[in-house]
Amino acid sequence: MADNRTPARVSRPLLGVFYMCVACALFPVMNGIVKLLAATYEPTQIVWFRIVVHLGLVALVFTPRMGLDLFRTQRIGLQFLSSVMMLLSTLLFFSAVKSVGVAEAISVSFVAPLAVVFLAWPFLGERITLLRVVAVVVGFLGVLVVIRPGSSVFQWASVLLLGSALCYAGYQIVIRRLAGIDHPATSIFYSVLLGAIVMSMAMPFVWTWPRNVGDWLLLLSLGALGGFGHYCVARALTYASANLIAPLNYTQMIGSVIVGYLMFAEVPDFYTWLGTALIIGAGLLVTLQVSRPVK
Repeated sequence: MADNRTPARVSRPLLGVFYMCVACALFPVMNGIVKLLAATYEPTQIVWFRIVVHLGLVALVFTPRMGLDLFRTQRIGLQFLSSVMMLLSTLLFFSAVKSVGVAEAISVSFVAPLAVVFLAWPFLGERITLLRVVAVVVGFLGVLVVIRPGSSVFQWASVLLLGSALCYAGYQIVIRRLAGIDHPATSIFYSVLLGAIVMSMAMPFVWTWPRNVGDWLLLLSLGALGGFGHYCVARALTYASANLIAPLNYTQMIGSVIVGYLMFAEVPDFYTWLGTALIIGAGLLVTLQVSRPVK
């Protein structure tokens, strides 16, 4: 049972949508920075900066107002599972993004919200309709269009991105289970705690000193962008159902195209746009359908 320090689950879908849109504006910027840094630094070192700074910022911001309550959890097993899912998702994505365009990487990662729609039924009791199933199938076909066989995206990196997406879907399901039980700040703290410990153990073997102040700032910014972004995800899932929130991940495509063009002069080809249109269309269909009562 949630105590007076834990925000209870409240049905405020518009607020949930707002928080998720903020998160989806931050993640493409973070991914662009990761791709930029991946040309010089090992993915494990980039992941280490991402999660250690995230962990430190959460502790710095929330400890003064929450004290030891920040570290108290009523579901330590679920928090451990969320940390495993987050670590795997981040490590797989950061390892793959340097080999594909920012927009294409995000397109493949859209398997995550599609998976959430299905996983939300058995794990959260949020039923889905036939129309939502059709929408998910259409969205998945859109992903196949983006990673069509023979394209530069259809390579080993695609497998890593797919694995990352599935792990992130599992993370969202766990966070939804924790909503109303543990405080969102507690959840985003524990979501990176295990990863911080594991990656810190690996640092002596892969560490490379950042070349200049600019690289230091970019590496440190990953934790700030990721930490605040995932706090917004946790908040969104407190106020709205997973089936409503998941399709909003598609809005990351807009930011990814902008970031890819500005940072790497990447222009998505026709098939990427076509696949993305299918994915976004499917997401909008699910969003409209989820507002109606399931019979």
